[in-house]
Amino acid sequence: MLQPSRTKYRKQFRGRMRGLSAGNQVSFGEYGLKSMECSWVTANQIEAARRSIAHATKRNGRMWVRIFPDKPFTAKGAGAPLGAGKGDVKGYVAVIKPGRVMFEIAGVPEAEAKVALKLAAAKLPVVTKIVKHI
Repeated sequence: MLQPSRTKYRKQFRGRMRGLSAGNQVSFGEYGLKSMECSWVTANQIEAARRSIAHATKRNGRMWVRIFPDKPFTAKGAGAPLGAGKGDVKGYVAVIKPGRVMFEIAGVPEAEAKVALKLAAAKLPVVTKIVKHI
């Protein structure tokens, strides 16, 4: 799974997901999968979406993953009492804001790209739409 090789701090605050994303254009490929709402996307969900795109396109063309899970999230053990401190790092998430282009594809026909991105969207916890390069 994707995760940072090293971080400055082991644990982070949860933070707020306000505003729109800066990465809102299809920059590398011809077609992209754009988020319409804010959410956390885990490393497992990113990998599942990436694999579904690769499978649907039969690994033709080129694919770009434009998100990276760099935010650690923590979870306490099952029997931990209140006041036992912050839990251990369980995994990493990418903070997704509205307008973020998460995946891009080039080098495949439009119909095939739309099918692949639709399959990837089913693996993600956000409402998405398929966009074209301007």
